[in-house]
Amino acid sequence: MLKNLLITGLAIAMLSACATRPESIPASYVSHEKYTDNDCTKLASLISDARAELTKFSEMQNSKANVDAASVFFVLIPASKLTGDSAADVAKWKGEVEAIDTARIKNKCK
Repeated sequence: MLKNLLITGLAIAMLSACATRPESIPASYVSHEKYTDNDCTKLASLISDARAELTKFSEMQNSKANVDAASVFFVLIPASKLTGDSAADVAKWKGEVEAIDTARIKNKCK
């Protein structure tokens, strides 16, 4: 009984340590003020670049989460705990996208 509880507790702890899916990562705060001096054309370019970066890091984070799920299943250790993940980059680029989007709204860009 105690052995089963210990194994269950260990499994729960390992699963909770896995890399977070990008959709569950909140955006870091980025002030839109740093973008409001740009014209709409520049803002369109900036948001396109920021979305591309967000997509790149989100895909990397999803990959880490998938590897973690497999590694926990096979060796009980999430691989991202050894190699790191991209959660901070995902949060940063989500914040940048939100800030640029807010600047576009404030500048009345379409």
